[in-house]
Amino acid sequence: MKQVVAIVKPYLVEKVLEALKHAPIESCAVREVKGYGRQKNYLDEYHGSEYSLAFLPKVEISLWVDDLREEEVVRTIVEIARTGRMGDGKIFVMPGLGGDLWEKKAGPAGGNQPQAG
Repeated sequence: MKQVVAIVKPYLVEKVLEALKHAPIESCAVREVKGYGRQKNYLDEYHGSEYSLAFLPKVEISLWVDDLREEEVVRTIVEIARTGRMGDGKIFVMPGLGGDLWEKKAGPAGGNQPQAG
């Protein structure tokens, strides 16, 4: 299991989620975030003077996918979210924590209930 975290522009979130609707995803979480990347350096050089640091609005999409389907999911996100302009965002792929996937309500995914003992 891998965790794929995509930071995208807010106006592209619906398109990305729509494209991922049929992708092999185990779980998904979406959060509004703020931050900056290279834009900070670009703006500093462009204006040539000091400025107050302003964080830009972005959206973080966290997905948990099977190891074998990671590239397919990343490729889908890149196809939809890439505009070719600065500030497109980032995609991070991290190894899952390992072990079993647990659901709060049902227990372990797959229906195995923990044994008392």
